[in-house]
Amino acid sequence: MSCRKLLSEISNYLDGEIELTVRQELEEHIAKCPNCWVIFDTTRKTVQIYQGCECEPYPIPVSLQTRLQEALRKLCEESQTKQD
Repeated sequence: MSCRKLLSEISNYLDGEIELTVRQELEEHIAKCPNCWVIFDTTRKTVQIYQGCECEPYPIPVSLQTRLQEALRKLCEESQTKQD
């Protein structure tokens, strides 16, 4: 599994809506890729904190979403390049 694929599957994984084979691939990838592990663990913890919160969600501006996604893509691409 590539870093990019992992990013696209994190939500499904955390929601428990992922096929067993994809789940196994994701778990194998994060065991080998420290950058993806950090992204995965941070996302998981954020979801846990948010689920325990009784506050109204605050929408993230589209521009911030775009910048965050681009930073994650760049980080994953750098990690993949180092592994190759």
